[in-house]
Amino acid sequence: MVGVWLIIISYFIYVNLNFLARCKWLPLPKFFHTLSKAKRYLVTAALPYANGPLHIGHIAGAYLPADIYVRFLKAQGKDVAFICGSDENGAAITLRAKKEKTTPKEIVDRYHGIIQKAFEDFGMSFDIYHRTSGDDHKEMAQEFFLELHKNQAFEEKKSEQYFDEKEGMFLADRYITGTCPKCSNEGAYGDQCEKCGSALSPDDLINPKSTISGATPVKKETSHWYLPMQQHEDWLRDWLVEGKLEGKETHNPSDWKNNVLGQCKSWIDGGLQSRAMTRDLDWGVPVPLENSEGKVLYVWLDAPIGYVTATKKWADQQKKDWKEYWKSEDSELIHFIGKDNIVFHCIIFPILLKLNKGFNLPANVPANEFLNLEGQKISTSRNWAVWLHEYLEDFPGKQDELRYVLCSIAPETKDSEFTWKDFQARVNNELVAVLGNFVNRALVLTHKYYEGEVPAPNTLNETDKEVLAEAKAIPARVEKALSEYKFREALQHAMSLARLGNKYLADEEPWKQIKTDQERVKTIMSIALEITAGLRGVLLPFLPNTVAKLDAMLNLEPATWRTLQSDIWIEAGHKINKAQLLFSKVEDADIDKQIEKLAQNNKANNQKVKPMKELTDFDTFQKMDLRMAEIKEAVKVPKSSKLFQLKVDIGSEERTVVSGIAKHFSPEDLVGKKVLMLANLAPRKIMGIESQGMLLFAEDDQEKLYTVEGNSDVMNGATVS
Repeated sequence: MVGVWLIIISYFIYVNLNFLARCKWLPLPKFFHTLSKAKRYLVTAALPYANGPLHIGHIAGAYLPADIYVRFLKAQGKDVAFICGSDENGAAITLRAKKEKTTPKEIVDRYHGIIQKAFEDFGMSFDIYHRTSGDDHKEMAQEFFLELHKNQAFEEKKSEQYFDEKEGMFLADRYITGTCPKCSNEGAYGDQCEKCGSALSPDDLINPKSTISGATPVKKETSHWYLPMQQHEDWLRDWLVEGKLEGKETHNPSDWKNNVLGQCKSWIDGGLQSRAMTRDLDWGVPVPLENSEGKVLYVWLDAPIGYVTATKKWADQQKKDWKEYWKSEDSELIHFIGKDNIVFHCIIFPILLKLNKGFNLPANVPANEFLNLEGQKISTSRNWAVWLHEYLEDFPGKQDELRYVLCSIAPETKDSEFTWKDFQARVNNELVAVLGNFVNRALVLTHKYYEGEVPAPNTLNETDKEVLAEAKAIPARVEKALSEYKFREALQHAMSLARLGNKYLADEEPWKQIKTDQERVKTIMSIALEITAGLRGVLLPFLPNTVAKLDAMLNLEPATWRTLQSDIWIEAGHKINKAQLLFSKVEDADIDKQIEKLAQNNKANNQKVKPMKELTDFDTFQKMDLRMAEIKEAVKVPKSSKLFQLKVDIGSEERTVVSGIAKHFSPEDLVGKKVLMLANLAPRKIMGIESQGMLLFAEDDQEKLYTVEGNSDVMNGATVS
């Protein structure tokens, strides 16, 4: 304990004297956080589907945090490969092509160009942005598949899969929609429900329909290669949940986000199932085996291999060995993704990597939750989104402003929300009024008083020492937060340096003291410029364009993280350049324009009524037993955020009904309500509870539910006819 106190006391002695280094006194102590012992880093950002443009939800979820982390690593001098590219295979591409009555190639060529340009204009620092429709990827993916096949990773088996008789084709997962068995969302896909995030198979869907023709598909026999994931549950649990594997597969669960491990644990505990690794499609990477005509690799086998393809191409260009980044024990693989991709990057792809032998498993998968927009889920189909390329056109030169706001509200542990008013407030009140104001004051006053030359400090008072001690402690806080993937916290620490400088100048008022104590002002301005120079380092990962302006104004070499490890961040006598405004205010008119654009989209969407379902005959309708039911009890189903277990009275008896409405109502809202109920629906087990009917609700195009209430005077069990 004595030793600990000695360290603490020594630290405070040092930091209180740190600025005396200017006068050749004691050097600044360096307590910088160590990232890891990795020699090199392979950082990937989720491959965006080349079937539509990028919106700010994509940026906040995966690409901005990945870019911040990579810039942080590179500023430390680390060996980093930052990999991304367009995902150009799979059913989503062919679906878009069919809807637009064109070819998949035309779709991917168009949207790859739009996406790549948006990334470039936004300033993403990818080392390579590749695409998965090229011959090099086809070769890599087929080689990967053949290696897995040789290692007996797959089971070839026949099964009955959905077939669209109108179109004469087997239906890939995304070609099938139906009702999700877990949350009752009627628009769930055959591989995933995008409303509740559950991974599904086409057989799970209730009332499946072909998205191509709208017809009810039939089952038809086909043959595919399956990955028996259930055979890998033990080592996945040991690796992911328990952290028991050693060597290059060592993993500390406490380093991973709870939302990521929680979803993985739920999958494993629920029992993994075999999953087909091939599909009956005419667009994608052909299966490189005999008797496989008309079959391609499943997109979630094909797409992650795109990371490998891109790494190889980049490494060839740099005259490096790509295998060092994927297979070396002193390399770390880190995936940045959204929460809807967790299962693929943490379970399916790791199984494939391990079976291929020699590949590293991911050291971390810092997945984010979803970003909402103005109180609603971002929806590409409803055009309820802020598209990146449109933002860049409407706000030219304001890339850093968007980076700042999206990082400030990043959905790191739960869904968060972007609003245009909040965007305006953060830019004007934080970037302009705090960061921009401080830097402008410091540089303008230096030119006014000292013709742009950094003054030497005189005697430091207690306030000066405290301010400098705090300033020198901030970089370590930023570094620690970044190393733990806490980007919001890291940005707050970085901005605290600007707030510190702004408050220091406001409190000391050098523009007043210059009239009475010119020597004191030299010390004040020296400290202000020291803080300004330090801002270049702590803000570099977040605001690269702003830092480049600071470099130019301060007439300093481009900042790195090592800059912050120097005892002095800017030398006395150094000549700086003239000040320029770092930021300009976002005007009300600009925000009103964006809000009006969304309002017009919302108005257009509200005018759209869901299409009618197929006609049914009177006899079929007569089979439906609709009754008035009174909700007596409502409780949440354990381990589910979507489901309520309800006790309902239908007059002759009380029944249990499980309904995926927990996101729309609270239990107290429902108890005592009289609602319509389909009483003769066959019982179905949901989360182990037998549901004995279905309650009826109205749903608008924004997926909001409303109770279809009955007259309170009508007795329970009264029939509806």
